[in-house]
Amino acid sequence: MRRVVVKVGTHVLSDQNRLCEERILNLVEFLVALMKSHEVILVSSGAVAAGYSILKLDKKMLHNRQAIAAVGQPQLMAIYNKKLEKFGKSGAQLLLTADDFDSRKRCFHAKCTIDTLLDNGILPIINENDATATEELVFGDNDQLSSRVAYYFGADMLILLSDIDGYYDKDPHKHADASMRKIVNTIDPTELEMEKSTNFAFATGGIVTKLKAADFLLERNKSMFIASGFDLTDVKSYMLEGIHKGGTLFTCKTL
Repeated sequence: MRRVVVKVGTHVLSDQNRLCEERILNLVEFLVALMKSHEVILVSSGAVAAGYSILKLDKKMLHNRQAIAAVGQPQLMAIYNKKLEKFGKSGAQLLLTADDFDSRKRCFHAKCTIDTLLDNGILPIINENDATATEELVFGDNDQLSSRVAYYFGADMLILLSDIDGYYDKDPHKHADASMRKIVNTIDPTELEMEKSTNFAFATGGIVTKLKAADFLLERNKSMFIASGFDLTDVKSYMLEGIHKGGTLFTCKTL
C-alpha cells in the first residue's frame, strides 16, 4: 500500500476568519476514500484561523499568534474528529517543528508513532507546533513541513491542496493566456527566487513555497501533486480514478 501525505492550507480551511466546516467535511470524505487504497498522513494548517474566532488578538505580534494557535489547535482537531466519526474513523494529533527533523532520534520516534497509527487505521494529523516554534511561525510554512513529512516518514507522494489549482507558465490572475503545466520534471533555480505573494490574512505560503517543496522532493526522487482544495474534482480524479484531468504533477519519472 502506497503512503501519501496530503497537505491542506489555511485558505481552504477557513472563510471570513473562521473554519469552514463544509470544506473540512469534503476534505475528510476524500481522505477516507483515499485511505481505502493508501496510507494517508494529513498535514493541516488552520490553528491560527481556528483560534482567532475565540481569541481576537493582534496577529502581527508573535506571542499573540502563538496564543491564538494554542487556543485553535484543539478546536481544529475536535472538528476533524467530529467529521471523521461520520465515516467510522479517528484522527491523532502530532505537533512538530523543524528541530524534530534535525534530530535523528526524535524523527525516528515520530515515524514509529505514525507507522503505528497507520497500522491501526488512524489518520495522523500533523501541524507545526506554532506555540513554541518562533522562527518557524514567522518565516516557515506547512508546504515545507509537509515535504519533510513526506520524505522522512516514507511517503511516495505529497499532495498539496490550496487556493492554487496548479502551476502555470505565468500568473493566471494577470494573464488570460496563462497555461497550466500538467507535468513538471525539473524546476529552474530562478523559479525558486520569485517574489512570494499572498493576499490572504492567515496564509504564509504562495507558489514559491510550493515550488521549493517540490524541488526538495524531486531531488529525493519523490513526487508532488498540486490541485485545488476548494474543488476536489481534480485530486479525486487523479488519486482515486488514475485520470490526470487537472492539477500539476511534479515527478522525476518520464510519463
